[in-house]
Amino acid sequence: MSELFYPHGGGAELATYLHAKLLSERGFRIVVVTNRFDGEPSISKSENMTIHRLALFQSSESMKYSTLLRMDVLLSSVIRRLISWADVVYIPRFWFSAILLAKAYKKNVVTHLHDYIPICPLANLFDVSKNVACNKKGSVCSQKCIYVYERTSNRNLLGAMESTLLNSTFGWFYSRIISLSDAVVCVSKAQKHLILKNHAILPSKVYVIYNPLPEITETGLEMQGDDFGYFGGPSYMKGFHVLCKAAAFVKSIKPVTIHATKFSNPSKWSELPNHLGILTYGKLGHEEYRTLYKQIRAVIIPSVWAEPLPYVVSEAIMSGRIVIASRVGGIPEQVVGCEGTFLFEPGDYKALAKDILYVRSLSKEKTVELGVKNREFIVKKFNNEKIVGEFTDLLKKVIE
Repeated sequence: MSELFYPHGGGAELATYLHAKLLSERGFRIVVVTNRFDGEPSISKSENMTIHRLALFQSSESMKYSTLLRMDVLLSSVIRRLISWADVVYIPRFWFSAILLAKAYKKNVVTHLHDYIPICPLANLFDVSKNVACNKKGSVCSQKCIYVYERTSNRNLLGAMESTLLNSTFGWFYSRIISLSDAVVCVSKAQKHLILKNHAILPSKVYVIYNPLPEITETGLEMQGDDFGYFGGPSYMKGFHVLCKAAAFVKSIKPVTIHATKFSNPSKWSELPNHLGILTYGKLGHEEYRTLYKQIRAVIIPSVWAEPLPYVVSEAIMSGRIVIASRVGGIPEQVVGCEGTFLFEPGDYKALAKDILYVRSLSKEKTVELGVKNREFIVKKFNNEKIVGEFTDLLKKVIE
């Protein structure tokens, strides 16, 4: 039960798709229930996987609560028939109301966490109003934190007030609903530690299974340019403000070009970023990303929140690129042992700038060598066969 399913969404949806694909190849019969967008079929099938697409919402902007409002869909004969059929009901994102229905049918439930939703209604465990990681105390979150976050994310006044009301009241119920699951999967040890530290879920229910690696062929490794890449958009949480400060620092010493994607209105952002050597793009397709990757030698991930296991890191390393990232969340766990990765403290733009300058000073031969070593290491560390085996073992344990 996933509001969005690849190619829609981001890293969580990509992980959901890869897990489903790997399990279906192992002989599991997978049925996905997700939102239907214009031009998509209601039902599609491949191998052991069937995708049911239903009209849940028009936009993915506020999907966290959208499914809660569609009780008509949840209680429809189609959903009830599928839940009755299933051995395991799998919740990889926000469709937590399905946990209650599955339990009413006495079904096994596995909930997969890609953020911090059980302990933070905003899912990021970061207090934007204070610009620090949230030192959570109690079950109710600060209304000021929620409001400032929404306004920083360019939410209009009415939307910010609505989010503040919902998240500061109903949001804390999420941990109670999720705790009804038979198993809860975290994507990194760092994420598990933070969730258990806040006593959200019984430790015996929580498991760590890394996300599968994306499929990137050897032909996508070609490097032609010496630029840098950043793929987080204008997001405060992704550290765009840190990137801008670092770019200004770098410019005073040795100008570099940074290609930045996921800007909904690139022309709106072009003046300041371009002045700093940052070229902005919209959301790119797969082939456009592959073309852009040829121009870059390193990917920058300046996140300020504790990202559990960001796919942008895995994709960069799988593409044979150097990684410059914040030492936060699951990122250190993800890159430990990779020679061609450079970590800096979150928010420290001067340290980021120095890493950029150092990587730019490397010869192309050395850059390629580090990229190849990174790729070889991560393929062994995050072996997809091992990962799907761990997932299979967990499902068998839950069913038994």
